[in-house]
Amino acid sequence: MVALSGLASALESYRGRDRLMRTLGYCCHLVGGVLVEQCPARSEVGTRLLALSSQLSHCRTVLRLFDDVAMFVYTKQYGLGAEEEAIFVRCVSVLGNLADQLYYPCEHIAWAADAKILHVESAPWLTLSTALWGLSLLLGIARSLWMVLKLRQRLRSPLAALTSQLPQGKRRDMEAQIRSEALTLLSNLADLANAVHWLPPGILWAGRFPPWLVGLLGTISSLLSMYQAVGAGGQAYAAPDGPGSRNPDGGPSHGAAIAREGPGL
Repeated sequence: MVALSGLASALESYRGRDRLMRTLGYCCHLVGGVLVEQCPARSEVGTRLLALSSQLSHCRTVLRLFDDVAMFVYTKQYGLGAEEEAIFVRCVSVLGNLADQLYYPCEHIAWAADAKILHVESAPWLTLSTALWGLSLLLGIARSLWMVLKLRQRLRSPLAALTSQLPQGKRRDMEAQIRSEALTLLSNLADLANAVHWLPPGILWAGRFPPWLVGLLGTISSLLSMYQAVGAGGQAYAAPDGPGSRNPDGGPSHGAAIAREGPGL
């Protein structure tokens, strides 16, 4: 009953519903892809699961039409990252915020073109939005990797061995931040693999992933994000995650908790 109440509470928020739809969509993509490719007798069930994944993805794409303002507010509040101690973190964070902010209008135009609202081709805008997502993920990966290395360096420094120099409570906080950054790093790597897959053919491994692999990578990323959100009391850790992608197979947010979960499919 407690778990059910927690689920109901999470679903009352936009971000909670988005996390669930993202995870469910990728799980359907994973199972559907396996059934279609490996189990011919169950291929019809697999096709239906892929269709469900596509519809969940489209739903999330429509809901992201309203994410621009939240992303803008977060970007404005962060500014040039004056509160960050390291210049490198400031630079990658500012660039990541810019990529995230530009991602949304590009995706909106691609969606409007697919819906025949705008008389333009959706493919160029879809490619641009996916490229911006990939850039944001690369910047997030660089930031998380830098943070992990610097925090580990501080913990292992000679001064850190002295209790008077590094209180136990602060040590625990740093270790928790390292774990969070490591999970963010893994999540971004999984999303980056899918982002490249959705780029035009000829770029690295673009277009080469089977549906089940796309679903597997997305499921890993989504579960890691959900684990972090639960551990943080429903709020994602402030490290960049990347806006996500709009799945060319059926349509697919980053900054604060509103925009940094990644749409996935």
